[in-house]
Amino acid sequence: MISAVIPVFNERDSLVLLHAEIVETAKQANLDLEVVFVDDGSSDGSWDVIAELARTYPNVHGIRFRRNFGKAAALVAGFDAAHGDIFLTLDADLQDDPHEIPRFLKAMTDGVPVDGRPVGRGLDVVSGWKRVRHDPWHKVIPSRVFNWMAGVMTGVRLHDHNCGMKCYRAEIFREVRLYGELHRFIPVLAAARGFRVGEIEINHRPRRYGYSKYGVRRFIKGFLDLLTVKFLTGFGRRPQHLLGSVGLVSFLIGGLGLAYLGVTWVIRIWRDDLFPPLHERPMLIYSLAALLLGAQMMTMGFLAELVIASQGRHDDVYSVAERTPSGDANQGDKLSRLADS
Repeated sequence: MISAVIPVFNERDSLVLLHAEIVETAKQANLDLEVVFVDDGSSDGSWDVIAELARTYPNVHGIRFRRNFGKAAALVAGFDAAHGDIFLTLDADLQDDPHEIPRFLKAMTDGVPVDGRPVGRGLDVVSGWKRVRHDPWHKVIPSRVFNWMAGVMTGVRLHDHNCGMKCYRAEIFREVRLYGELHRFIPVLAAARGFRVGEIEINHRPRRYGYSKYGVRRFIKGFLDLLTVKFLTGFGRRPQHLLGSVGLVSFLIGGLGLAYLGVTWVIRIWRDDLFPPLHERPMLIYSLAALLLGAQMMTMGFLAELVIASQGRHDDVYSVAERTPSGDANQGDKLSRLADS
């Protein structure tokens, strides 16, 4: 089964048309598909439309939040309620074209070249790329800069990290945890766990109803989330490697500065005309600040390591793709008894 998870925030006018296009695509491609609408605190009556669709069509399910919790929370709720083996996400504003769904599935399953360009075999995540966008220039240009920056920092070079139309295997969300605004970085988080990520070009349509929910704050938050993802994927299990490295460098700089000042202070005992007094030298303050910063960073690293060690969670250390069948059904019990003895 394919589960289409659609976050909704004040999109009343587009929901019926979107569902009709999804149903049409599913019939043409002979897909077993369910639709999960998540109303993220809409105030325009979107929930009434979702409830009516759920009453009319058995493959439609609806979830309504008490208030607006954000897109990541809506996706998590939709994934938890979905029953499919593959999750497809798309926005509710009709800019994402549901007729692209079969192309996503083709890229995931058999890796057949799409439009003459191979996209890989056995992909676990397929991200959409809105190569031709129908958005204002003041949204397109910052988005391209952000995508370039995300590719450089994370190593997952997608053309459009912000695209809402993506396809995932369900097992990804047994290992990838979403919170805050990290939904746009699911491919990055999945790639860090060893899942294979690819992208395809998709049709992007002009907005027909409503207005964009994103403003300047989105890009600021996106950059902060990018720094978070970089830390989680690079140092999530070894924070001391980052914090300790910064701390050691800072501590070393501060120590060398104080050592130099100590030498000049000793020399000044005999020749007070060579160096000014210590209290008149800014280097003293800078060296002390670097020394204290280094000590703090290393302490934070040790505390972070203690937190991770105290969790005792071994499932975060690796990601299992598959296992061979057990030859002896009782082998696990035998090993457990041996370990206990």
